[in-house]
Order: sequence, then structure tokens, then C-alpha cells
Amino acid sequence: MTMQESMENPANYRELAAQIKAWALELGFADARIGPATLPEGVEARLAAWLAEGRHGEMAYMAQHGMKRARPYELVPGTLSVVSVRMNYWPGGAKRAEDVLADGSAAYLSRYALGRDYHKVLRNRLQKLAERVGAAVGAYGHRVFTDSAPVMEVEAAQQAGLGWRGKHTLLLTKNQGSLFFLGELFTDLPLPADEPTDNGHCGRCTQCLSACPTGAIVAPYEVDARRCISYLTIELKGAIPEALRPLIGNRVYGCDDCQLVCPWNRFAVDTAEADFSVRHGLDDVSLVELFGWSEADFKERLAGSPIYRIGYEKWLSNLAVGLGNAPGSDAVVAALRARLDHPSPPVAETVRWALGRHGVVV
Repeated sequence: MTMQESMENPANYRELAAQIKAWALELGFADARIGPATLPEGVEARLAAWLAEGRHGEMAYMAQHGMKRARPYELVPGTLSVVSVRMNYWPGGAKRAEDVLADGSAAYLSRYALGRDYHKVLRNRLQKLAERVGAAVGAYGHRVFTDSAPVMEVEAAQQAGLGWRGKHTLLLTKNQGSLFFLGELFTDLPLPADEPTDNGHCGRCTQCLSACPTGAIVAPYEVDARRCISYLTIELKGAIPEALRPLIGNRVYGCDDCQLVCPWNRFAVDTAEADFSVRHGLDDVSLVELFGWSEADFKERLAGSPIYRIGYEKWLSNLAVGLGNAPGSDAVVAALRARLDHPSPPVAETVRWALGRHGVVV
């Protein structure tokens, strides 16, 4: 019997699906589930409304592919199944996030960004998973994704039964919370789909809405990216709007507040992935120290980090906001004065604003 004839038997696809999930665990993923190449009814309407309201801000790529983002079968023609995987990222041994946030002189960087770039890590593992499938069934159509293409990852994961969409819009699980990355393997194999997750288990809890420093979670399951600190410190190209700067505190790259307060994250599991371990002491470092890095320091120390892609000028601008919100000290004022004549207008303007917050007229 040929491989093709063997795979015409539905029982063999059930066996393959189980094997794919087992391989995913062997490759370091925390879980894997399989869904169809269609997303739930209503997803496209919600996406269209979100875009029409301009809540994607400067993220023009969110609208570039039309509804392909909500149609896996159109994004990659021939796709029949979507394997959704997740990998825990919370770095064990890192300084307690709440303690860093409480220290206004410290720089808070989202915990997912303290190690190596997750895009490369997940993509490489997904490619290995795809290769294992190929070794078992022969040539087949596939493509891997991890936050790198117009894929509605949370919707696909919920459709596959990997978890449910929380009120903060992130995927949640009962046994491990939300502190993980998502990735997908699109395939033209007709794999049996897992049962989709129900409407979730957030109940009446609204702690994530209350905890958001800038009020970006405008309603349950709705985020206005234009107010989100992750958007403001990563995606926004220019300086952060002045009205929002005092609300950002010492968060200079991303924000974890909505996840830190989520009751389900008491079950979160530290990552077992060495690549996500803390590098260069970024879990416990002062704003002044980071602001003093030269561009060469930035490029050398953050090479291979997700932070690298925002660039040195955005890095300095974000840190200047943090310094403007920091407790006043001679060291803070001196650090800001040293950048007062920076050639980048967004950096220089933010530095002037920060000095003004400390009563320094320039």
C-alpha cells in the first residue's frame, strides 16, 4: 500500500493528529490542538468594525490583507487544517514583576522580551514539527506562522480548543493562564479537528480592565491599541502622545499589567526554554543605566532580542518617558541633560518634556 493510499483512511488521519500533538510536546510546546481552516462566525464583522474605528492606530498591516486575516483557507490556498501550539515564556528566576513596577527608578520591560526573540524560537520549532509530518506522510502543503503574518492567532487557537479569549483579548487556559506564545502550522491535510473552546471562564471578573494603566481595554474583549502601552512603546513610530506619558510609569517596552492581575495566571508555569531566560540583567536594571547605553551598546546587547526591532531612537524616547515619571534625583536630571541635544526630534522633545516634569526649564 502506498503512503497516499494509506492516508485516504480517516483512521490514519486520527492517528497522525495524535502523533502531531505528541511531537509538539517533544519539541518544547506546552500544548497543541487542531482546528479547521475557518474561524467562528462573527470574527470578520468584529475585525471590520475594529479597523473602521481606527483602533489599530498606525498598524496599517492589520488592514492590508482584507479579510484574509480571518480566512486561513484564503491566506494559504489549499489549507484544510490549522495546528495551533503554545509555548510558555515566563522566565523563572527573574525579579518579581510587581517589585520592578513599584520602583519608579527601575526600567520595566515586558517579561516575554527578557530573553531571545520568540519569533525565531517558535518558527524553528514549528518548522521541525512540519518536517516530522513530512517524514511521515511525504510531500504535503504547509506553512508555519508565529505573530509574523496576518493570522488571527487567538481566534484560531480558541477554534482549535487550545483555550479561550479573555477579556484582555489574550488566550487563556485553565491550567496555565496566559503567559505563553502562540504559533500555527497551516496544512492541506484533512486532520480531524478538536472541539472548540466555549465562551470562556472569565465570569464577572474585570480585573484586567481596571488594571490597565491607560484604559486601553475599553470594554470586555475590546482593546483600543492607540492607548495600549505595548502599542505605544513598540509599534508607534514617533514619540508617545504627551497626554499618555504620565500614565505609562516606568514601562519602557511592553506591558504585563492585565496579565499580572488575572486570577488564572496563578496557575502559570515558568518556561523550560533556555532561550527565554533573562539576558543582560534586563529584569532588574535602572532607567538611568539603560538611558546611558550608546547605540553600539544597544545593538550589541539586544541583538537577537525582540526589543532590537524598535531601534535605538525609540528605545531612548521610551526611556525618557520613564525618566520623566521617575522620582527626582540628580542622576535622573543629569542623564536627561546629556541627551538634550540629541539629533532625533522625538528623543529631544521627550527629553525636554521629562526635564520639565522635574522642574528643569530648558
